[in-house]
Amino acid sequence: MSATTVPLELLRRYNVPGPRYTSYPTAPSWKESLDAAAYARILQESSAGDEPPPLSLYFHLPFCERLCYFCGCTVVITGTHHGPENPYMETLLREIDWVSERLGAADRRVVQLHWGGGTPTYSSPELLTRLGGRIRERFRFDPDAEIGVEIDPRVTTPAHLEALAALGFNRLSLGVQDFDPEVQESINRVQPFEATRDLVRAARSLGFPSVNLDLIYGLPHQTSERFSRTIDQILEIGPDRLAVYSYANVPWMKKHQSVLEKHLPDEATKLSIFLTALERFTAAGFEYIGMDHFARPDDELARARRERTLHRNFQGYTTKAGTDLVGFGMSAIGSIGDWYVQNRRELPLYRAEVDERGGATFRGARLTADDRLRRTVIERLMCHGVVLKREIESEFGIRFDEEFAAALERLGPLEKDGLVALAPDEVRATPLGRIFLRNLAMPFDAYLEKPSEKPVFSRTV
Repeated sequence: MSATTVPLELLRRYNVPGPRYTSYPTAPSWKESLDAAAYARILQESSAGDEPPPLSLYFHLPFCERLCYFCGCTVVITGTHHGPENPYMETLLREIDWVSERLGAADRRVVQLHWGGGTPTYSSPELLTRLGGRIRERFRFDPDAEIGVEIDPRVTTPAHLEALAALGFNRLSLGVQDFDPEVQESINRVQPFEATRDLVRAARSLGFPSVNLDLIYGLPHQTSERFSRTIDQILEIGPDRLAVYSYANVPWMKKHQSVLEKHLPDEATKLSIFLTALERFTAAGFEYIGMDHFARPDDELARARRERTLHRNFQGYTTKAGTDLVGFGMSAIGSIGDWYVQNRRELPLYRAEVDERGGATFRGARLTADDRLRRTVIERLMCHGVVLKREIESEFGIRFDEEFAAALERLGPLEKDGLVALAPDEVRATPLGRIFLRNLAMPFDAYLEKPSEKPVFSRTV
């Protein structure tokens, strides 16, 4: 697919604000009605029964030395002064003890662990070793657990890599965004290609089996020609997976992003950049997983997509379906049974509530039967690009066309525009429609029928 195959009129029609669907209901619909006591009950209930689901653990390490102007994450900027990390780590260790006790962690197996941020490798190798050691003490890991961490090549040392390898990490995700010097200057993230390449080589020499590189399209000064030069350098590095994210411009939520708006590419240029990446990476042997992910054909992510076992959670696409996701740290999100839960997003409040109550949960949502049905439909569209009606009818005891008559009607114009094929037995994204997966999912979202007074979501392309 090339840029000329996507009419600009079509792009403008469908490049609208919409969720990324890492959850359903999405976070703006959650209520601030949960506290540590409620969270304790949710944890305890999740372990009831003979075979509770396996665990996926997420740890939010929020500190960074410098602010990247594109960033939409919950971060704490400290400069070179690392004083806040020690008290934060103490609070995190207390939260681990409190959660693991109520979760009955010794009787549940962990199949996935992820450290995100912020910059996990902002912390010293010694602190990371201490954190990893406590997690290993409190939780029981499967021998083939997926253990991943996000690292910043600008602050990650060989000692960091050695510590992570010793802790059993087997997936590294490196932020790159773009190697173009002018783009890097504009986003306040100067990161030479050579430093990134050499760090990946060091990781390979230590035996890390999987390396992911993150790119962003839609940043200031980017063009498809410039981004193609970055792609040349990415292919020289040789990652196993790629995430090519659309820049989410949400200055009403992240005020620092407003400094970028003057030089952002227009819609047509932004789409051209993505299609250049799609063409170049698929030609280089990567498989397009969906939305923003690419993987080698022999990667388990690619196999899961072909076998229709791919799953989506707050970290994006994953092969670990059917888990309870438990989040630790400020702003961390969990998905446990029928509940979504989130910790306090402010560092002082997070620390105070863990110190006083053991947990820092402040909001969440309990899924209704309708939520579970719609979540399944949306996830299958986002992960597999197809919804088989009979599967949904069998799982939920409904008649698909009756239950989703309004959604199917809203998909009618998208079918005319060649984004989706509506058949008696399935709803299937076309090759063109796979670029617009968020738009295909939105008709099934009941919460979008209640308009918000303020902007909430980034644009879909």
